[in-house]
This record gives sequence, C-alpha cells and structure tokens, in this order.
Amino acid sequence: MDLKTLSFSSPFPIPPLNNYTNTPKKHSFSHFTPHFPSLRRQITVSCISPVDQNRNLTTPQEEEIFSSTSRSGIISSTSEEEENIEEFEAGNESNILKQIKEIGLFAGPAVGLWICGPLMSLIDTAVIGQGSSLELAALGPGTVVCDYTSYVFMFLSIATSNMVATSIAREGKKEVQHKISILLFVGFTCGVGMLLLTKVMGAQILTAFTGPKNLSIVPAANTYVQIRGLAWPAILVGWVAQSASLGMKDSWGPLKALAVASAVNGIGDIVLCCFLGYGIAGAAWATMVSQIIAAFMMIESLNKKGFNAYSVSVPSPKELLKIFELAAPVFITMISKVAFYSLLTYFATSMGTNTTAAHQVMIQVFCMCTVWGEPLSQTAQSFMPELIFGINRSLKKARMLLKSLVIIGAITGSVLGIIGTAVPWFFPNLFTSDLEVIGELLILNPEVHVIGTLSG
Repeated sequence: MDLKTLSFSSPFPIPPLNNYTNTPKKHSFSHFTPHFPSLRRQITVSCISPVDQNRNLTTPQEEEIFSSTSRSGIISSTSEEEENIEEFEAGNESNILKQIKEIGLFAGPAVGLWICGPLMSLIDTAVIGQGSSLELAALGPGTVVCDYTSYVFMFLSIATSNMVATSIAREGKKEVQHKISILLFVGFTCGVGMLLLTKVMGAQILTAFTGPKNLSIVPAANTYVQIRGLAWPAILVGWVAQSASLGMKDSWGPLKALAVASAVNGIGDIVLCCFLGYGIAGAAWATMVSQIIAAFMMIESLNKKGFNAYSVSVPSPKELLKIFELAAPVFITMISKVAFYSLLTYFATSMGTNTTAAHQVMIQVFCMCTVWGEPLSQTAQSFMPELIFGINRSLKKARMLLKSLVIIGAITGSVLGIIGTAVPWFFPNLFTSDLEVIGELLILNPEVHVIGTLSG
C-alpha cells in the first residue's frame, strides 16, 4: 500500500481514476492537534490500492515544485515552533519575576513583624551595654527565659496562618471567626501559664541556668524576667491576631502596630536607662509596655477587618487535635532550636561575666539576622493553601511560588551572613564601651559565621 501525506494541497489536478477499486480513499485526521498552535494542520492521508502502485500521479517537474513547497512549509512550521518555545520561556521568566515582586510586597512588611522582637532585645542590649557589663551579662539568661522560650509557641503563629488561609479558601467568614476564637483561647491560656511559671519559678530557673559561679548576675536577670513576664498573655494573643491578618494576606496592619511598639521601646530605653538611670529594670519596663501596645493594636487591626478579636471559644478535643497535627512538626523544630541556643548561652555563662556579655551581643545580632527568613515561611503558609486546596487551585503556580521563595531565600541569606559577621567585628562600640568585652567580641565573632552557616 502506497501512503502519501500532503501537508498542503497540490496546485495541479490529479488525473481521475476509472474504476471503483482505483479511487483514492481519503481519511481526514483534523482532530489531531499537537501542543503548539503553529503545528495544528489538517492532515490528509491517501490510501491507494496495489493496482496503481506503479502509476505516476505527477510529472517530475510537478514533484519538484511540490517538494519545494513542502520543505518551505516544514521550515515555516519549525521556525514558528521555535518562536513559540522562546515566547513560552520568556513568559515563564516574566511570571517568576512578577511573583517575586508580589512576594516582596507581602513579605517586605512581614519582615517588620518578625524583626520587632529581636530588635527590642537588641535595643536593650545596646543601651544596657553602655552602662554596665554586669547587667549586659545578666541579659543573657534573661533573654533565654523571655525571648527564646517564646519561640516554643511559634506553633500558634503557624497554625493560625494555615487554618485561617485554608478556611478563607474553602469556607465562610463564620468558620474563620470560630477558628480565630479558639486559637485566641489557646494563646491566652498559654500566656497565663507562662506568666504564673515566671512568677513562681523564675529565680530558680535562672539560678540553675547560670550556675554557682555566676550568682552575681541572678538578681539583675530575675528583675528583667519578672517585669517582662507580665506581658506573656498579651504577647501570645498578639501573635494569634498578627498571624490571622497574615493568613488574610494583610501584612501592613500588623506592621504599623509593631512599628509603633518598636518606637515606644526605643524611646523608653533611652529615657528610662540613659536619663533616669533605671538600668536593666528600665529596659524591661520599656519592652513590656511596647509588647502590650503591639498586641492591642494588632487586635484592633483584626477587628477592622470585620472579625471580633475579643471573642474566645473553648476548642473541642477534635479541634485541639487539628491544631496539634499542624503544630507538632513546628513545635518539635522550635524546641530543638531553643535547646541548642540555650545550651550556647549556658556554656558561655560558665566562662565568666565578660564572655557572657560578649556572647549576649553576638547572639542578639545573630537572632536579628536569622528572623529575616521567617516572612518567607509566612508567605508560604498564607499563599500555598489557596493554590493547593482552593477553588482555583494550581499546582503549577504552587511550584513557581516555591521556586521564587528559594531564590529570595538564597539571596537574602547570603547578604545577611555578611552583615551579621561584619557589624560586631567593625562596630563593637555600638554595644559596649568595655574594652575587655570588646576583646571577647573580636574572639567570638567567628561563632556567628559558623552558626549562620549551619543554620542556612
């Protein structure tokens, strides 16, 4: 059987055949449509019987013309296909750049949310370090109890963002309000528990942490812990309200609240420590008041969206299990990190006051740099549920989002690694005027580089 495929109709008529058996049978495969539009052609296949296998339907001149026409059509189709591939790749790169810009618009303000806590502690470190090396050393165990312990409750933030974003994609406003209410209850309960633990066991925890050789810093550290412990319920409730807003893809409202809080903390530190001479107690009061202000402002930001952030509901066992399923991996991860950084502070404390003071500066600079990656995690928590579980879900967009986050994370991590190493090394006077502590800073500076590399 002789098969001929005609990409284009021949300009020359085909001689008619005289009998039925010699009649060409044409079968159209017009439904065949390859991926690229330029290749969509109606293909006609002629099946000619063996009787006419030796019959020439065209002259050599006609075949040459037909062959050149076919070649030009194939070349044209190939060039169009290459143009479409180039346009597709260019469009893909354009989409990634556009998505990176969108991530920047969301995660940029969210950076302010995450650096607020470490920034407050860094301000305390810089202000107190100018006055007393002993109080600067006392900030080491004090921030372990107040700041590092708070990271254990990061699961509240992750669970809130995930549950709110998923509920918005699947369910109505009433269900979103209910989930916010039960998470507010969990946050408030955990905050009250930490407040009681700080009041009852604060001094004992600090004494066991610092060891018998450094009992001189325990009174100052306990003063700092007792004052800041008053803000525990507000801190965790504020985290839930903040994460609920981020789950609704709003990062500007919480950012305004934390910008005000950071300003209050900075001004309070300067007034209470530098002008009034309250030292570590003044820094603790400034930080505690600023955290309470931030919590109330974030609650009001959530209320303006039509939700009641003052409404709390006791979760059912099933709802608690759901929160646990979401929070357990994050909780285990954060427990591991807190234990690691607490051990670093514990061993530094056993080396003396100057080493503890220098370590406090280094670890605060390190924490200030590492939290810049958290907004990327928050972006994934806020946008991924819609792309995976939403009505208009798109796994292609989800993969593109992941690729964009990895690119931004790699660039940001490299820049912050350089900054975190350079600042304490070249500008140690920003944190202390004690030459012995500065000497320890220059010795300990590689610690930040090593830890940052392992963390990245």
